[in-house]
Amino acid sequence: MPGNIVFDRIKRSENRKIAEVTRFLRANDLSIDTTVEIFITVSRNQQLIACGGIAGNIIKCVAIDESARGEGLALTLATELINLAYERQCTQLFIYTKSENEALFKQCGFYPLARVPNIMVLMENSATRLQQYASYLTTLRRSGKKIGCIVMNANPFTLGHRHLIQTAASQCDWLHVFMVKEDTSRFPYEDRLTLVRAGARDIDRITVHRGSEYMISRATFPCYFIKEQSVINHCYTEIDLQIFRQHLAPALGITHRFVGTEPFCKVTADYNRDMRTRLADTSSNAPAIELVEIERLAYREKYISASWVRQLLVKHDLATLEHLVPEATRDYLQHMIAAQKNRPTIPPESALITGEK
Repeated sequence: MPGNIVFDRIKRSENRKIAEVTRFLRANDLSIDTTVEIFITVSRNQQLIACGGIAGNIIKCVAIDESARGEGLALTLATELINLAYERQCTQLFIYTKSENEALFKQCGFYPLARVPNIMVLMENSATRLQQYASYLTTLRRSGKKIGCIVMNANPFTLGHRHLIQTAASQCDWLHVFMVKEDTSRFPYEDRLTLVRAGARDIDRITVHRGSEYMISRATFPCYFIKEQSVINHCYTEIDLQIFRQHLAPALGITHRFVGTEPFCKVTADYNRDMRTRLADTSSNAPAIELVEIERLAYREKYISASWVRQLLVKHDLATLEHLVPEATRDYLQHMIAAQKNRPTIPPESALITGEK
């Protein structure tokens, strides 16, 4: 690597440097991913020639300038990113990358988990961790001819979610409920999990599972190297369902997956439609799974949704909220509203200086 090579670490708060990284990524046909918390940049003679970022336990936004390719810089950068993640106590690492970069990250100790041919690959820094997780799930397996599954965000848990669980459980010998593990909303994951368990504790024949990184979150799914939204949606569906059908569902003997009807979000409606086809595809070596849609619960002729609950929360409309959520969620939201009302309002420093209010 000829020239004066300098490695630097840039936090999201360093606006001027982040702007430079953004320009560099655009020049290399990539977008910046807003979930990246810290970047490693590589400069030569004060010119940016490579970068990569860490978002939680996911490596993102890896780019090498064309002038620096073939110098072994990619492997050095990847190693620096892995070391940075380890310093941040993230040892279970994933990377979503273009198919053409798979060989590079194999050199760094990453192994493919799922692929969308000629577009992207999801890799992990372990050859066995997914198999170990599937083996753990087999210890939670329940007997029966009809074993159901629900995957939900519950952001927050509503009577609509409870209706879905209760209806699905009534149709199954056992029902497995998985929480998507991500913390990108105002409702922390641990709180959401607690509310689901509290709101569904009286429903028989169900297991509420802690989430895992193998239930792919749309919120953390990277799209910085894909320009078309339709391709992003296709890749998310493929990656998510490959792991679910080939590894997680067989471990638990899942035969049916339940979803609520989706009248609001076209992306979710399309995902449910594609899921029906992919889970039943007989060309796969994994057992087929039947998708079952359950009509959403309504209140006053309006479908109950978490987004409706969030809107009412902003308005502090407890009178309507209590008709849409279980008791535990209602108490949780009441506490949130009370905390907001009791929080002192402090004008920003700029307002104190200028007299603005």
